[in-house]
Amino acid sequence: MGAHGTVLCAPIRARPTLDCVFDPDEMVARFRQRAEAVRSRGIPPIEGPERQRFREQAQRDFTDYAMIGDAQAELVDGILTLRIDLRQKEQKEKE
Repeated sequence: MGAHGTVLCAPIRARPTLDCVFDPDEMVARFRQRAEAVRSRGIPPIEGPERQRFREQAQRDFTDYAMIGDAQAELVDGILTLRIDLRQKEQKEKE
């Protein structure tokens, strides 16, 4: 385990001599970026039921990425825990 909750990963197969460092906060930030990318991407030129399926999948993708992007990540003894507050905004403000 490295500094600040990071953990050294196994070597990357494409470059077996390099080690990677896992930072849970960076992972959460990447999910925030993915959520924004889903929100801002356009709809391809498709029609009918396929268009509706695309929109529904984009909504599910955004929701998943946004939830993880809002998480508080903690890495302790090699176990990654994501804490996601799913309460309504009004409930959060009462605390």
